[in-house]
Amino acid sequence: MWEKMKKQIIQIVSAFILFIIALCAKFENIWINRAIYLIGYLIVGGEIILKAIKNIFKGELFDEHFLMAVATIGAIAIGEYPEAVAVMLFYQVGELFQDYAVDKSKKSITELMNIRPDYANVKRNENITKVNPEKVKIGEIIVVKPGEKIPLDGIVLEGKSMIDTSSLTGESLPRNVEKNDEILSGCINQNGTLSIKVTKEYGESTVHKILDLVENASNKKSKSENFITKFAKYYTPIVVILAILLAIVPPFILRLGEFTNWLYRALTFLVVSCPCALVISIPLGFFGGIGGASKKGILVKGSNYLEALANTETVIFDKTGTLTEGIFEVQKIETIKTLKQSNKIEKDKKFEKNNKTENDKDFYEIEKQELLKLVANCEKDSNHPIAMSVKKAYAEQNNQKIDGNKIKNINELAGKGISAIIDEKEILVGNEKLMKENSINYIESKDVGTVLYVSINKKFAGYIVISDKIKHDSKTAISDLYKNGVNKTIMLTGDKKEVAENVSNQLGITSVFSELLPDGKVEKVEEIIKNKSPKSKVVFVGDGINDAPVLALSDIGIAMGGLGSDAAIEAADVVIMTDEPSKVSQSIDIAKKTMKIVKENIIFAIAIKIIVLILGACGGATMWEAVFADVGVSILAIINSLRMLK
Repeated sequence: MWEKMKKQIIQIVSAFILFIIALCAKFENIWINRAIYLIGYLIVGGEIILKAIKNIFKGELFDEHFLMAVATIGAIAIGEYPEAVAVMLFYQVGELFQDYAVDKSKKSITELMNIRPDYANVKRNENITKVNPEKVKIGEIIVVKPGEKIPLDGIVLEGKSMIDTSSLTGESLPRNVEKNDEILSGCINQNGTLSIKVTKEYGESTVHKILDLVENASNKKSKSENFITKFAKYYTPIVVILAILLAIVPPFILRLGEFTNWLYRALTFLVVSCPCALVISIPLGFFGGIGGASKKGILVKGSNYLEALANTETVIFDKTGTLTEGIFEVQKIETIKTLKQSNKIEKDKKFEKNNKTENDKDFYEIEKQELLKLVANCEKDSNHPIAMSVKKAYAEQNNQKIDGNKIKNINELAGKGISAIIDEKEILVGNEKLMKENSINYIESKDVGTVLYVSINKKFAGYIVISDKIKHDSKTAISDLYKNGVNKTIMLTGDKKEVAENVSNQLGITSVFSELLPDGKVEKVEEIIKNKSPKSKVVFVGDGINDAPVLALSDIGIAMGGLGSDAAIEAADVVIMTDEPSKVSQSIDIAKKTMKIVKENIIFAIAIKIIVLILGACGGATMWEAVFADVGVSILAIINSLRMLK
């Protein structure tokens, strides 16, 4: 990429230096000036001429290369060497920016390859053999050690562990697995050794499907056709035919004046027809928009994506890390005291069946800070995200470390919670299953999130609610999208239904689909794209490796770049570097303003061209006036384009 750009820059700079020398120097022999102009012209325009010739042999007669070649050769033919070189310089500068955007718009998604397993530990004849995952058959037993990637889909035969599923679901909370649980490839085994019976060959495994989806989704990406090419298909043949007719019909058929006079008018006609204003102002308009967006922390990878963003009608969001922080935090602490104050005990029907009241001895009254301290003490040795969030909350509120001297007999209860002895008190911290097994009459929390119920000496003391926090500007982001002409917002997530619906209701999202794996997300996006109106665009906003397939598949993929995975950033067309969802609406707004300015330039340039073309054909405009009109239109269009930088 850099080598290609380096070559273009050298060509442009070299030709520009020669152009200035020829323009400023006063050689006695005019052919010296012309020779310098021609050398500069060939340096900057030689490739364009060759492309035009090659395209003629391919049957692609009327394209932008042909138009540039005819216009500049025509300028040289009538002695306007500066115009020929200047036109090619303008064109190549525009092409340099355009090529850079196109080449950078998509890279190979190398980071995604990190989820590809390098090997599988297969148990054969009581020996563990390291083999290629593609050579493992259904029914064979594989062993996955702590820290290793799970290479194939299967069922757990032996062992207990926590697995990191973020590569598949995008959710940061690890999942506990034990005997008879289904397990998917692409996950990372965290802390226990697992024996797994393979249920799918590598070609059918989850990890292979993700990699395959990305490759195929990239091929389905719809791309905007370059405006210059579309315009030239109609503009170029019309202009060339009119110029030929102008040179031939009046002198030879109508017998109106000398051929040389009408040839001059025809060549003037061709010079005027040179689309300098369009060639330079359109890329500058788009890149002005791209530059303005970058100042707001929005990286747009190409002008075609700005054009597409302006027609956005549906925006699809991932949840974790996109609309939410992706970081678990303590959201609420409830004790018997606070539950009494809110009358939640009287409302809980569990206590009515045994005629129990809040005055019974089923409860252990404790202050919030003490409850948080007890839970933090129990979780002192755990690296689980839930435990880390509790310890972080305790440290922030008390500004001190946990004193481990008073903690005894910490026992982790897989899939339930943890037990410990603190100050000779038996502490239980965990889920509803743990409370029920120990016959503890607890108050059920109606909050959405992970709930840690706490009992002291078999008496219910309260609970702590931990959940992913919604980003501060997520609600604003959704409302701004509706104001900006977006008709529908959708959320796709691998999280639980109740959590997803809670977030959706808080933010005002149109519809939500939960508990989805990457292939499920792809199916939903394909369905949405299939049912959209022809001119509308579908935007997907995500941040994880698992979002890469849908980022590539959607009309415009937007990645949260500050904390998002490299794979998502590479697959996306737009990257929000600040991780703020409100930037999605801003990017659409910038795109609409950019398209407005680009359309203004197109209408203005074409209108002036038509007026001067008519004057040139009638003899009312000389070559110098034609050049002045062409350059003047270019300058005005450029100034208009630069508005986007603000």
